Amino acid sequence: MSFQAYLDNIQAKTGKSAEDFKKLAAKKGYTENGQLRAGIKAGEIIQWLKEDFDLGHGHSMAIVAVLKGSKGGDAK
Repeated sequence: MSFQAYLDNIQAKTGKSAEDFKKLAAKKGYTENGQLRAGIKAGEIIQWLKEDFDLGHGHSMAIVAVLKGSKGGDAK
């Protein structure tokens, strides 16, 4: 599955785009100035996404990659 397919599946399941998750992560204090805050571990974000959005590990890691900036998440 391509990275974009992960993001498409996440949006279909949650109704939220990668950009929406960036905004939510900022509100929760996981990011600052568009970057993942120092000391924030992927496990914290995965737990949040599992609890609040019922995302599995692979889909959660796709969002982590977007938050880290290693994947843009805004290409279609």
